[in-house]
Amino acid sequence: MARPALLLLCAFVLLAFSSMASAAIVEHSFDVRNLTVRRLCQEQVITAVNGSLPGPTIRVREGDTLVVHVYNKSPYNLTIHWHGVFQLLSAWADGPDMVTQCPIRPGNKYTYRFKITQQEGTLWWHAHVSWLRATVYGALIIRPRAGSSYPFPKPDKEVPILLGEWWNANVIDVENEALASGAGPNISDAYTINGKPGDLYPCSQDQTYKLEVEKGKTYLLRIINAALNNQLFYKVANHKLTVVGVDAEYTKPYVTDVVVIAPGQTTDVLLTADQPVGSYYMAAHPYASQPSIQFDNTTTRGIIVYEGATSAAPVMPVLPPFSDTPTAHKFYSNLTGLVDGPNWVPVPRHVDKRMFVTVGLGLDRCRSRNNATCQGPGGNRFSASMNNASFEFPTRLSMLQAFFFNVNGVYTRNFPVKPPVKFDFTNTSLSNDTNSPLNFAPKSTSVTKLKFNSTVEMVLQNTALIAIENHPMHLHGFNFHVLAQGFGNFDYKRDSKKFNFVNPQRRNTIAVPVGGWAVIRFQANNPGIWLMHCHLDVHLPWGLATAFEVENGPTPSSTLPPPPHDLPQC
Repeated sequence: MARPALLLLCAFVLLAFSSMASAAIVEHSFDVRNLTVRRLCQEQVITAVNGSLPGPTIRVREGDTLVVHVYNKSPYNLTIHWHGVFQLLSAWADGPDMVTQCPIRPGNKYTYRFKITQQEGTLWWHAHVSWLRATVYGALIIRPRAGSSYPFPKPDKEVPILLGEWWNANVIDVENEALASGAGPNISDAYTINGKPGDLYPCSQDQTYKLEVEKGKTYLLRIINAALNNQLFYKVANHKLTVVGVDAEYTKPYVTDVVVIAPGQTTDVLLTADQPVGSYYMAAHPYASQPSIQFDNTTTRGIIVYEGATSAAPVMPVLPPFSDTPTAHKFYSNLTGLVDGPNWVPVPRHVDKRMFVTVGLGLDRCRSRNNATCQGPGGNRFSASMNNASFEFPTRLSMLQAFFFNVNGVYTRNFPVKPPVKFDFTNTSLSNDTNSPLNFAPKSTSVTKLKFNSTVEMVLQNTALIAIENHPMHLHGFNFHVLAQGFGNFDYKRDSKKFNFVNPQRRNTIAVPVGGWAVIRFQANNPGIWLMHCHLDVHLPWGLATAFEVENGPTPSSTLPPPPHDLPQC
């Protein structure tokens, strides 16, 4: 008996050693500065990382520690958000400006350091100050630990596909002009695939992304929507796509010919080069859930070229109409989680806190000098809110510093668990009354306090006060189960029967259906301050956000550590 026991002990030691050995420290340096590039027939100065658009792709394995030295040589304040990373006990590295840190000032530097835990798949990183993320972004790819494999056939190649948005202007100026006027910002001039607009745009024949493939081989496309303000339909001509993951969570394989992806979301798809040798366009254009709101209605495209293909013109896919909500809803609602896959988390069945939260556009009174009329509806300014609370970011101290050092006056803990008035939330006739008191939500920096390890269920309800719209809501620090989603006003007695407790998809960003609702559930097992906001950059400065204060756990291993010594100061 002694020998088998000894062999078993040795096996456990080797397993533990191999697990430790598989974890590495992955180190990068981000040199952030202005860069002159040529797009759409003209030169434009942008802010970029390491002289490229998109910025560098970061590749790590689950369990690795990522260290990124950020040198801000741009003229703007800067932070970097690691979108979708849990940041377990490393909230100081999350990145949103004035939430978990003060900005990195021009000429200064800061090092982000955090461990990738219990996550595999595609995430991304981007600037989290003003509109800088239009050009400051890149892919963050998390592979399984060494010795582990994907829960699907191993692809022959992995390819990041970053969908972006381009302005023939300084994006900071575009944002500032909109904030000054109170109106919506100027729409973009193009969309991009891996930084290239594609040959439908002027002067862009040589700025078209090309992917060379070999017939019979399978490719894992890691699709990221890095656009600021538009959801996108994405297709590849004559090819089926098999969805195997979203937001770094594995899904039950889902075969489709079109992907819908909201700003902030990622979607992993398998594409097999099974068509006749030739060239095929991949293309993307907006899903505009509210067509009455002006949007960039152009199309970006790249080319998939089979090895041995002739110079024949590529085949173009037929993209859905811009306002094709049925197609978008079918895609979003048909995704399910991979229950037997790595890192699967069952749905928490006991709920400690229920919240009903309205999300939507609103108005703010014009405060222009000399009584000038603002350019929003009814001579007002555009605003936005959640439960009639329009979020304002603090200016003198980050919220996480206030939480850790117990500083009062930076934020309040009175975010409402339900809207102050119950009404017909999705009645579009409401959008015609710009004088309604419901439109004018007060400004505040209010959060919800949560006990450590408590379970939160949240109904996200779209409103039609100014316009119904599909809102991509992003939660920092956690993934959540999407229990159900639908249209109209949520009714618990009716709609709770639709809840999926068996294999719901897990995400960090949910596209709340236009004129509809979504129900999410998550466990607050990570102490700190965690922002929740609409990932349309036009809406964030208008106030479509809130935050959660999650208490420390009962043990040192569940308590937020002190801030890094080099944390930027306000």
